[in-house]
Amino acid sequence: MHFNFLSSLDNLLTALVYLAVSFVLFLVGKKVYQLIHKDIDLDHELVEKDNLAFSFAHVGYYVGLVIVISAVYAGDGVDHIVDNIIDISIYGLLAIVLLNVSMIISDKVVLRKYSVKKEIIEDQNVGLGVIEGAVCIANGLIISGVIAENQDNFIGILLFWLFAQVALMLVALVYNAITPYDIHEHIEKDNVAVGIGFAGAIVAIGNLIRFGAQMEAESWMMVGENLLFETGIGLLLLPIARILTDKILLPKRKLVDEIINQEHPNVGAAVIEAFAYVGGSMLICMSFS
Repeated sequence: MHFNFLSSLDNLLTALVYLAVSFVLFLVGKKVYQLIHKDIDLDHELVEKDNLAFSFAHVGYYVGLVIVISAVYAGDGVDHIVDNIIDISIYGLLAIVLLNVSMIISDKVVLRKYSVKKEIIEDQNVGLGVIEGAVCIANGLIISGVIAENQDNFIGILLFWLFAQVALMLVALVYNAITPYDIHEHIEKDNVAVGIGFAGAIVAIGNLIRFGAQMEAESWMMVGENLLFETGIGLLLLPIARILTDKILLPKRKLVDEIINQEHPNVGAAVIEAFAYVGGSMLICMSFS
């Protein structure tokens, strides 16, 4: 009985140490975000302006940050807690850097048609804020999958992360191609529904890439093949999920009419569309696991 108590106490203390390390990493991630966005007063946007667009973008970053921090605990680990903490700190900092660089790439490439800061801070464009948050969550999923399965392989992590950035660019192109309207035009018009639908597509692809990175593989080549395979499935998922949304989830309405062809876009219909993408990606992951 005495031995079990000591063992439980040791486990509790170890868990508290890891929790403290995670909290420090979260604070570092928050500080990095503030340094990159040093011209934005977070408290002013969140509390005084009640900027919902910024709230979605900001919370999306926090969600992505929690996801990438959790990934650094997924390795095989070592016996000594000090060595574990060193590994967790190294990969945690790498994950934070990759997450923030991913945001910059997305703003410059995927969302290049907008002045993201102007749309979110000045115009309070909620649709774009939702997309920005979704990009963070998608990249959090991607980075978690890449780091969890490739610890001690920095080159592999960077290569697969770069591949994922290209995949997200393809999502933007394919999604805009399968919709009968220009998503960028309507997002700029503050159409929240269009932003939500696009955000769902981004998170879905991020989830599939995460799954591809975590599939069992004996070599870099096989991991790359898995990523290509899951990305290809994801790009096929987008038009299929959109059709299913029209035919099954919204059988009495046309999705395009609900989202853009009425005075007040139907945000609820867009949420259902986003669910179709994310739910479809989860079912695909379950089917291949």
